[in-house]
Amino acid sequence: MRTIEKLLLQYNESHQNKTNVLIHGIAVPSIYFVTLGLIWAIPVPDFIANFNVTWAHIVAIPILYYYFKLSGPIGAAMTLLTIVCFGGINLIAYFGVSVWLFCLSLFVVMWILQFIGHKIEGKKPSFLEDLRFLLVGPAWWWMHWLKRLNISY
Repeated sequence: MRTIEKLLLQYNESHQNKTNVLIHGIAVPSIYFVTLGLIWAIPVPDFIANFNVTWAHIVAIPILYYYFKLSGPIGAAMTLLTIVCFGGINLIAYFGVSVWLFCLSLFVVMWILQFIGHKIEGKKPSFLEDLRFLLVGPAWWWMHWLKRLNISY
């Protein structure tokens, strides 16, 4: 069994309750988005900023590499999500909303929802046993969409 399959099966064990799955379907991609937004909001030195690059762009590279190592389709899907997230972050900034404050607020709300979902599920979050599951969550979210499209992950 491939590593991605093992990780997704293990993650799936604590995500069986339909309400918890629904909560995670909303919260997981939202947390990915706001985490990128929080990192995006950290000031970069001028020599980096001159290239229109943020810390979020720099951090996204090894994260996407990790996803591609797990699975090509998951890596491609996470690349798409990352591009959409950067577009959303730029949109928030364009309208003059504080990216930092918006993302921090949504980060707190989404994590509260996650823990409510796990309370309903009756199982603790997977990342408490293995921090890799913080990155497996978005892959698990994509797995559901890829299955619907009959794409092997």
